[in-house]
Amino acid sequence: MTRGFGKKKWPGINRRGLFCRVMERNAATTASGAKAFKENDKDDEAENEADGRKPAETGATDDKIKCPKCGKLVDKKRVAKRRYVCPECNGYFRVSTNARIRMTADRGSFEEWFADVKPVNPLDYEGYEEKLSEAREKTGLREAFTIGSCRIFGEKAVIGICDARFLMASMGSVYGEKVTAAVERATQEGLPVFLFCASGGARMQEGILSLMQMAKTAAAIRKHGEAGLLYATILTDPTTGGVTASFAMLGDVIMAEPGALIGFAGPRVIRQTIGQELPEGFQSAEFLVEHGFVDGIVKRMNVRKTLYFLIKTHERRRSGSFAEFANAGERFVLSEILKEKSALQAPVSAWEKVKAVRRVQRPSALDYAGYVFDHFVESHGDRLFGDDPAIVGGIAFLDGQPVTVIADVKGSTMKECQMRNFGMPRPEGYRKALRLMKQAEKFGRPVISFVNTSGAFCGIEAEERGQGEAIARNLMEMAGLKVPVLCILIGEGGSGGALATAVGNEVWMLENATYSILSPEGFASILWKDSSRAKEASEIMNITAQDLLRLGVIEKILPEYGGASEQTAEAIAGNLKDEIKAFLQGFDGMSGEEIAERRYARFRRY
Repeated sequence: MTRGFGKKKWPGINRRGLFCRVMERNAATTASGAKAFKENDKDDEAENEADGRKPAETGATDDKIKCPKCGKLVDKKRVAKRRYVCPECNGYFRVSTNARIRMTADRGSFEEWFADVKPVNPLDYEGYEEKLSEAREKTGLREAFTIGSCRIFGEKAVIGICDARFLMASMGSVYGEKVTAAVERATQEGLPVFLFCASGGARMQEGILSLMQMAKTAAAIRKHGEAGLLYATILTDPTTGGVTASFAMLGDVIMAEPGALIGFAGPRVIRQTIGQELPEGFQSAEFLVEHGFVDGIVKRMNVRKTLYFLIKTHERRRSGSFAEFANAGERFVLSEILKEKSALQAPVSAWEKVKAVRRVQRPSALDYAGYVFDHFVESHGDRLFGDDPAIVGGIAFLDGQPVTVIADVKGSTMKECQMRNFGMPRPEGYRKALRLMKQAEKFGRPVISFVNTSGAFCGIEAEERGQGEAIARNLMEMAGLKVPVLCILIGEGGSGGALATAVGNEVWMLENATYSILSPEGFASILWKDSSRAKEASEIMNITAQDLLRLGVIEKILPEYGGASEQTAEAIAGNLKDEIKAFLQGFDGMSGEEIAERRYARFRRY
């Protein structure tokens, strides 16, 4: 079967990490969930009826409720229909446990676990039992945390909900026990876990025993991860204190609702401690995305579809194949026009190639990805310092096969180039890439890395944050990844900054791409003390794809059909897709150890 291409626009990638833009297609078009999606989507409106209890917000009436963000009184039914999002300002109301279950689980599928765990007062704190009784009466809940199994578009999963109406969802012994026991059971049953987090912190009435729940829950999550299972969190308003410092921030994937307050210490405590006013947006969900701690913002209307997408992309493959393609027989067919253009192309000098790959108009990895992959969802942040937009990373489907994609991106306009630092990664960019590659290894996903950088960023802040260490760590960890890794140089490959995401089982280059120890200008400046001799340097540095194929540095040269441009990007990507699929098929039946050993042997020969 052949595959034709129409003009395909790649979904815009938002710095804030909005998962929602591709979720509907992911859930609707993944074959195993299409039927469930169709059936459950009909229920979306019905499932967002009011919870049945009067909200506690000041100013509420029988038919009106006060928005916590804009302060306006808005119609309750309209708010409930919009999944408790203000119709005036899009501010988010806090959601009850029952409402959260209805918005997330397939209708009637939720089965609560450990509902009979009895309340305790381990320190015999005076008045605590009365407080618990009042909270139970107010909310109809036994505790602040509810967890159980359910179906999400037909896929079985575990969901847990923290309810801030119950003593501000503070974590005590019963709360911690339910989290831990449920994660242990999910590990035994091989189920993914999704926790909707909210909390004011540790439960003061239980003292040090409340603090111990942080370590207990974290240890259970580690065991769940060691079993190769997905654990993800959705941070809601507010998520602070001991919950933030334990299970909330340990997800393989960490998401957050828009505008949610997230932090360890609360804003009031910080102000009192440092004696300063805090900047606008401090400790918001968006703040945490920018600073590298949250993968992305997920709108409430897209949560269920997001969770389904994550279930499907994090399933461990049991067939021993990295090439479970839905359309294995499709092949790209090159047009007659491009065949003729390729045949008539004149030889290009090394210097001409250097200039060509530096053109802003040259297609980026995102341009090719729109044709190569069915869907892509970007993940943000290194979980240490920040999110570097010079490196884009996330999860994609390649004809139904989940893969992890890493890509250097320079930008296509001056504004975007500045935002992406002209494609020169900082340490947090390399650490983000490594985090996603290690996640790919855990879940058995191949890694596809698109390389296009003039080099790692040289600056004071890069050195302060350990640029050399970040590159070295990537080289070491990539060498041992137990999944197939394919690296494709699509433009510039500048020095160690390029190598840091190019330790693959195979390395390919587009026919006009370059790969070098440093730029021709730098080479000429160091050896000849004259950067103006860059053109001369380029001709003797052996930096072209043809040179590197001869030297055994790369395995394959990919055609550009007359030169990479907007007109040829679709054809380049069409051929690239076929080549990637063939590459992955070559690893069928191979163990992770064998894959890593082959990569070691590849680099050992130099």
